[in-house]
Formats: sequence, C-alpha cells, structure tokens
Amino acid sequence: MQQTHMYDVIIIGSGVAGLTSALQLDKNLQIALISKASLQAGASWLAQGGIAAVFDENDSPAAHVADTLVAGAGLCHEESVKFVVENGPSAVKWLIDQGVHFTRENDQQSYHLTQEGGHSHRRILHTADATGKEVTGALVAQVIAASNIDIFEQHCAVDLVTQADADSRRIRCTGAYLLDITTGFVSLFQAKSVILASGGASKAYLYTSNPDGASGDGIAMAWRKGCRVANLEFNQFHPTCLYHPKAKSFLITEALRGEGAVLRLPDGNAFMSSFHPDAELAPRDVVARAIDHEMKRLGCVCLYLDISHKSADFIIEHFPTVYKQCLEFGIDITTDPIPIVPAAHYTCGGIVVSKDGQTDLQNLYAVGENAFTGLHGANRMASNSLLECLVYAQAAAGQINQNIDHISVPNFIPEWDESRVSHSDEDVVISHNWDELRRFMWDYVGIVRTNKRLQRAQHRIKLLQKEIQEYYSHCKVTRDLLELRNLATVSELIIRCAMQRKESRGLHFTLDYPELSPIARDTIMVPINYAAQDVIIS
Repeated sequence: MQQTHMYDVIIIGSGVAGLTSALQLDKNLQIALISKASLQAGASWLAQGGIAAVFDENDSPAAHVADTLVAGAGLCHEESVKFVVENGPSAVKWLIDQGVHFTRENDQQSYHLTQEGGHSHRRILHTADATGKEVTGALVAQVIAASNIDIFEQHCAVDLVTQADADSRRIRCTGAYLLDITTGFVSLFQAKSVILASGGASKAYLYTSNPDGASGDGIAMAWRKGCRVANLEFNQFHPTCLYHPKAKSFLITEALRGEGAVLRLPDGNAFMSSFHPDAELAPRDVVARAIDHEMKRLGCVCLYLDISHKSADFIIEHFPTVYKQCLEFGIDITTDPIPIVPAAHYTCGGIVVSKDGQTDLQNLYAVGENAFTGLHGANRMASNSLLECLVYAQAAAGQINQNIDHISVPNFIPEWDESRVSHSDEDVVISHNWDELRRFMWDYVGIVRTNKRLQRAQHRIKLLQKEIQEYYSHCKVTRDLLELRNLATVSELIIRCAMQRKESRGLHFTLDYPELSPIARDTIMVPINYAAQDVIIS
C-alpha cells in the first residue's frame, strides 16, 4: 500500500557517491538511502581499476591537474580539477578510516600504485583488480551500522517532487515518488534536501560495461524538473570489454595496459603505436577509436589484449578477478590473448552543479556520475571518477549540514495517483522499444558520428518518445518502463548535444567536423521550465 515518508535527506543511489554522502551527513539527520536493486548492484561495485590520488613523493598535485587537463581536451574546468585533486588524498584517507584496505607493496610499508592511460605517474590506489568491491563493501558495512540511515532496496525513483518557495521566489525540491519494485506501489518520500547519486546512462547503448541500472534516472528526472544539463555528447567507451557470447558486460580493467598488456590485431601484430606515441597508455578515447577503426578496416568482430608475456604469478597476483572470470569462459590470460571490444562505459556530462553539488533546483544536489562538475572535460581520465564521487559527496554533505536547520518542512504534497491507469498486457512494447533505442544509439551515436547518423537518431527518438509517453500515461509504472522513459530522455539530450558540437573533441568524434575548434565551449542544454528562473508566487 501507499505510504508517505518524511526524512531530512533522501539519497537516490547507493554507489560510492551515495554511500559517501550518507556517511558524511550529520549523524543527527534522518536519512533515506534508496537503492534500485541491492546496495552492491551498482557500477561502483564493479569498478576494477582504482582511485587516482597523489601519494608518491615523486608525484605532485600539479602533475595530476596537468594530466587531467590534457585528457579533458581543453574542456575541463581548471577550478574543479584543482578542487578534486587537492582534496583527493584526504578523501582517500577517509576511506581508509572507514575500513578500506588498498593493496600494499611487498614490504607493506607503502601502497602499491599503478599507472593508467593519461597519467604521467603511478598514482592509482587499488585493491588488486577489485577496488570497487572493496570500497563499496566497506562503505555498505558502515551504512548498515548507522542508526540514522534507513535503507530502501528494490526502490526505483519515478520523479522528483518540487514546490514554489515563497521566500526565495525559486523552485525547490521537496522529495520524490518512489516505486517499491517488489510490491508495485508508489510512495511519497518527502525531505528537506535530496541528493541524486544514481549514476550514468551507458545502458542507452547496445554494448556497455555498466550494470542494468545505468539508465540515466537522475539526469532525466532533474531535466524534467527544470535543471540544466551539459556535455552529454561525451560518452566514454571503454576500449576493452570481454568479447564472448556468454559474457555480459565484463570489463577488462585499464590497469592491464598500465602493467604492460599489448593490444593486438587478429594476426598478432601490435598497432597502437601507429595511432598515438603513448601506444597502449594513450587516453581512452584514442584507444577506443583505434580499436573501432581497425575492427571496421579488417571487418573483424573483436581484437585482442595480450599480457601473456608477463609471468603467470604476476598476472594472477595483480589481476585475480580478470584471471578468474576469463578462465570461466575458457580463456587463460597467462598464456592466451583476451578477445575484446569497446563498450559504453562512462557518462562524462550530466546535471550542472556548483562546487558543493547544488543543482538549479534549491535543495537538490547531484554527485557522482549523474553530475556535471567540469572535472572530466571532453574525456574522463582513468580512475578520476571514484575520486570525484568522494570529494563532491563530501562537499554536498557539508553544504547540507550547514543549511538544513534553516530549511522549512515541505508543504502538503498529494500522494501518487494511479486511479486512471491499468496494468499493461503488452509488456513486449517495452522490450521492443528498449532494444530499438539501444541499437540505433549504438549505430548512429556511437564512437564515430556523422550529421546524417545524428539526424536519423533524432527522428527515431522523437517517434519512440511518443510511444513511451502514451504507454506511461495509461499503464501502471514498472522498473522497466521507468528506465526506458529515462533512457529515452537522456538519449534525446545526448543527440541534441552531439548535433550542437560542430567539431571533434575528446570523446565526440564526427566525420563531418574532424578538426578541433579553436574555442572550447561546454554544450549546455537549458530546459523550457528552467528552475533557476524567478517564479510567480500566487
């Protein structure tokens, strides 16, 4: 049955950004932590690589900043980069205090730091090749132990709730409608502040390294309520996902290339030196395009990543997860190359936020992959994302802690009304539209784009959205329907952003505009109901 819940803060998303936000908020606040599946089901849990931070005496914050700016292809906001990098070591130390165990050198005196594409130094702290599992597991344990945090698993956000604020003449967020996936009921959750930490939108693409929940929920909900979004044309395609008919979205960590793995053609020849002087350590967009180019040139279904020239003991010690997973599919990476393909991996754009995570809606914050902070620019550098989650979650929580006593309790909000909808007997419509969306996004808005492909995609998305809206208006909501609706919204925004950028920069490469524009500008989409505008209070 329907219920109305009242909290100080609602956090939608249970990855590293959401968990960190919950633990950084004042212990006297009542917090609802919302997870679409289990707390361990998100992209954070699957992260293999690590967290970039300056811990080596030969490294420096200035070098980390410089590397990030180079990888971002002129679009990083330098203030944001400095903010994240300078707060990185303290954020990592906080993680260690929460019980996270990073891999140490053999002498146990210092942390083992690895190097990944775009980094000029070894600065990646990791737990073998399962950093996400270690970090998320430690934070989940802390959240479960916290008496002020209520956990709602198997709950999917439907939409945000907003009200006109008579005092500031602006729109403020006062909660969200949430679907209990197990019962099918939608309940109202009210709060003084809401944090969106729902992750990216890589499930918009046919091939992705992300789990099923990466459907752009936070971005879509914020856009519908009047928040600006930016730079959604920059979708990072991870160069190396396992290619196997029975493997589902298994990422082959970039750390393999950092430790000497070589990309090879089907005939065994290495090729990356022909595309970039850093070869396998080139930025991810360069590597992904190189693989895409060679696959299309040769007409092959995959290429190969080879680390078999390293000792078996080294491989098994440093990459136990990859070794074990590949072995289950009959691939022994100590002797054989790994078949790989590129796959959608990370959404570099998102909801426009300030340095403390504040969106255009009062009392609505966004942290993690669904936020646009300016850190990543046109291309995310490896292992900067978990760092961004930590630093911005801490900043958002600090701002809420400071302001929440001055926020009034939300006014009356009506409960969810589904009196005029019915159960659908045609769920095949959802699965068909889901498949069509992800296929044309892969074909037309993928690694290499053209004006014609984008126009085709725009035409298709408009037709699809009409069908989805018709279905949404007449049928009871389900997780599949909500995710499809959100993916369609974010896909439209990705297409519009891509059409607006008349150049090739970073992750956005178009055959019609192959050159780099001399002026670097963000692509900012402003909704018709832009929330930061003054509103008329009756």
